[in-house]
Amino acid sequence: MKRMLTGIPVTANIVRRFVAGETRDELIPVVRSLLDTGRMISVDFLGENTIDRAQADATLAEYLSLINDLAALGTGPSGAPARVEVSVKLSALGQALPGDGPAAATENLLILCAKAAEAGVWVTVDAEEHSTTEATLATVRAVRAEFPWLGAVLQAYLHRTEADCRGLSGADSRIRLCKGAYREPHAVAFQGASEVTDSYLRCLDVLMRGDGYPMVASHDPVLIADAARLATETGRGTERFEHQMLYGIRDAEQLRLAAEGNQVRVYVPYGNQWYGYLTRRLAERPANLVFFLRALVGDS
Repeated sequence: MKRMLTGIPVTANIVRRFVAGETRDELIPVVRSLLDTGRMISVDFLGENTIDRAQADATLAEYLSLINDLAALGTGPSGAPARVEVSVKLSALGQALPGDGPAAATENLLILCAKAAEAGVWVTVDAEEHSTTEATLATVRAVRAEFPWLGAVLQAYLHRTEADCRGLSGADSRIRLCKGAYREPHAVAFQGASEVTDSYLRCLDVLMRGDGYPMVASHDPVLIADAARLATETGRGTERFEHQMLYGIRDAEQLRLAAEGNQVRVYVPYGNQWYGYLTRRLAERPANLVFFLRALVGDS
C-alpha cells in the first residue's frame, strides 16, 4: 500500500500534503516557508514502537541533528514562546525496549531536552495508545524536575484526561490538548463525537483557568471559538496560549488566526515511517478520507 501511494503521482501529492518529506533536506524548506508566514512549528520525526536499541539511538541522533537545523532558522526572543519545537514519541526513544525500556526512553529524553535547552528549542512528548499513558506521564514528571518547560500531550477522549489536566498544568507547564487519534476501547475512552467534544471543553476549561501554557490542538471551529472565549473570560492574553493544527489541514484557518494576532503552531511530520501517521490522519476526519478517495478515483 505504501509503495502504491508513493508510486501514483496524484496520491504521492496527497502524501506530501500531510507529510513534509522523508528527509531533513526535504523538511527544512517546508518549515522555513511556514515560519515566513508568521506561524510557529513543531516537527515530528515519524516513528514509534521501537524494540531495537540501535533504532532508538538512531532516532535520538536524528532529533539532535534536527534541533541544530531548526535552531538555525531562528528561535525567537528570550521569554517568548519558542518559534521552533520538536515533538517526540517515547516509544521511538526506546520506551518499549525489552527490559528497562522506560528508563532508556527517559535517559534519551533528558539528552534531547538538554540539547534543546542549549539551542532555544522546545520539546513536547507526544501521546500514544492508552496502554503507554501512565509510563509516558511518569517520564514527563521525572524530566520536568530538570526541564519544567517540557510539554506533554493529553488526549481528551480518554476518561482520565480531565484529572491529568489538573495534575500536570501547574506553573510553567505546557500541555497540548488534542482529541485523540488512536482506536481505544470503551473502558478507557469516550466513543461518540459529542462525548469527546464535551470532554475536550471540560479539559480546556481546566487548562485555560490554570497557571500553565495551554496548546489548543484542534481544527474544530467550536473548540477554536471556545478557546477565544475562555481567553477573554480569564484575561489570558494571546502570548499565554497557542493554537495548533496539523500540516496540510485548514491552512487558510491557520493563516486567519495568525493574522488576527493569535499564536499558531503547525505540527509538521517527516521521515520514512509516515504510513501509520497518514492513515490515522485520514481516519480521524472523514473529510480527509473523502478527499483522498476522490483523488484515487480521479486518477484511475
